[in-house]
Amino acid sequence: MPINAQLPMSNRRLFRLRNILLIVMLMVLGLPLGGLYFFRIYENELVQQTERELISQSAVLSADFRQHVRNLHHEDSAYGKILPSLPPESDTYHPVIPVLSLVNPVQPPRPAAQPVQIPADELAQHIGEIMRPVIADTQRITLSGIRLLDMNGTVIAGNEDVGLSFADISEVRRALDGHYAGTIRQRLSDEPPPPLYSMSRGANIRVFVAFPVIEDRHLQGVIYVSRTPENILRHLFEVRKKVFVAFSILLGLVVSLVLLVSATISRPIRELIRQTERIKQGEQKLLESLKNPVTYEIAQLSESFASMSLALAERTDYIQRFATHVSHEFKTPLTSMQGALELLQDHPDTMPDGQRRRFIDNLLADTQRLKQLVNRLLELARADALEPSRQDSHVPAAIIALQSRYAERGLQLHYSNLPGTTLAIAPDALEIVLINLFENSLQHAADRVEITSGFHGNTLQLSLQDNGTGVSPANRNKIFIPFFTTRRNSGGTGLGLEITHSLLKAYGGRIELAESGQGALFVLSLPLSSRSKVF
Repeated sequence: MPINAQLPMSNRRLFRLRNILLIVMLMVLGLPLGGLYFFRIYENELVQQTERELISQSAVLSADFRQHVRNLHHEDSAYGKILPSLPPESDTYHPVIPVLSLVNPVQPPRPAAQPVQIPADELAQHIGEIMRPVIADTQRITLSGIRLLDMNGTVIAGNEDVGLSFADISEVRRALDGHYAGTIRQRLSDEPPPPLYSMSRGANIRVFVAFPVIEDRHLQGVIYVSRTPENILRHLFEVRKKVFVAFSILLGLVVSLVLLVSATISRPIRELIRQTERIKQGEQKLLESLKNPVTYEIAQLSESFASMSLALAERTDYIQRFATHVSHEFKTPLTSMQGALELLQDHPDTMPDGQRRRFIDNLLADTQRLKQLVNRLLELARADALEPSRQDSHVPAAIIALQSRYAERGLQLHYSNLPGTTLAIAPDALEIVLINLFENSLQHAADRVEITSGFHGNTLQLSLQDNGTGVSPANRNKIFIPFFTTRRNSGGTGLGLEITHSLLKAYGGRIELAESGQGALFVLSLPLSSRSKVF
């Protein structure tokens, strides 16, 4: 695989890291909000439970009140204030539905009872006297405040306020019209509540219920009861087993969040660290992509590490092969030079002049080969380390500059209609590429090079076809290998095409050997400049 090649990304569905962190943060934010919401819902349920209990007490007391009216009222006319707006009674059930909620605003404390100008009638006062013990017993058990009101809102039974009127209180006024009414009022207490109770609204409120006593569309009186809802903290202590279960669920949710973060972030990173440690210790050569990175960012990081590891491994192999080739290329002439020098040293006076001259010529030739090899290695090193410049060039100008030079050496450059498109490659780099290819054609007995061009996407395809000996099928896959040459005896170094390849690669181009019936056909892919235009 080429060093710059990218590993394929997994097709598995991956999540964005920011999305996972957002989900975790929202869940962390939602835990206290959810706890507060549960707290308020539970507290509201306690209020409604209190209202239901007060409705039940009022319904029993209302039935007792009506029964006393039946037993004590002996006149033909019905007792009470007629309510013409009420529908006729039927034998069907008429449940009273709780209406209170902490969502509604809490009313001020109950107003004080007011004096009355007309006292309650004798029947109502008598019923109040009869029911007073029942009310007292009920209060001791239910801890409710209970008051019996007559049809005009005057208190006829209760611990206090007997003979005073509650007719101006909103819930009582609605009950006097024949409708059930309930409200939540602020609670007045002589003792300050404990600091912890400030968490609960239920500690500072009281539920009031006004239940009309109606028979045959006549209002006979009102049952006015009240009680403070059970404190939520005390109630939670009483149901602590259920609270422990809820706490366990929340704890499990927190553990799940920790495991989620660990699985999506920590675990893949730890796996990458383990692989890098194995590579450092020599137990593993390449860093592999994570099989289950979970998040897109971790997948990118894993692929980048794997690509970097592959590139480093390939670069290491390249350097090892390069060092082997370089040592071989230097060893051959150096061995020859050493042998010739030893013979000259051993036979300074007895060696014939012709043989001595031949050895000296061989030494000069090997020295020249080493010099040429060093120069080519320096060119290759510069090409490999080249930082692309922002200069641009044009093919026609580069070929015209070289045409006369190679015409003098017997190589004709033929071209027509070459585009003057701006290329994203420096002029000196393009010139070196063309010189290497033209030199290669001369070295393979070519006297003509046909140059054609075409566009392919964002590149200019430049084809150079010569009429030389070409490349044999056995050598087609070797010509881009450094130091491979078929002209070693005539001074070839095998680095020209490698230098060309490195220069083009630095600018995002490439070179290929195409099929050709005669000679060699090289195809260059040259990148177009972003400001490309035809001259």
